[in-house]
Amino acid sequence: MPTATEAPRIYPALRYRNAAKMIDWLCEAFGFELRARHGEGDMVHHAELTFGSSMIMLGSARDDDYGKMVGDPSGGGGKSIYIAVDDADAAYARAKKAGARIVQELVDRDHGSREFICLDPEGNVWSFGTYWPKAAEKA
Repeated sequence: MPTATEAPRIYPALRYRNAAKMIDWLCEAFGFELRARHGEGDMVHHAELTFGSSMIMLGSARDDDYGKMVGDPSGGGGKSIYIAVDDADAAYARAKKAGARIVQELVDRDHGSREFICLDPEGNVWSFGTYWPKAAEKA
């Protein structure tokens, strides 16, 4: 059985039409750091971007078996990632400066989180907030 103190076991994986460009954009807009990138030129077979102790994986949209399972990046619906941050205002300013489309302005929630929601250039939904649940702590 996994423990709450081990490294994360869940890694969101995204496909982008222009993954090479999105790697740079995600690092600039959201503060990710490139950990690994495999592929040549504009083709990204697999990339890993870190955010603190968390990580996402991404790659270029492809018409292979996995690509057919995942679906086309423009399919819409059901794609959203939440990122816990220490300073939502700073994250908002950074995302907005990089051209993220803000779909919900900064707001203070009843449960104590300060957060906003934006879209990346390919339409994925990203939520940033100060609510930071931790697996090792009781809800």
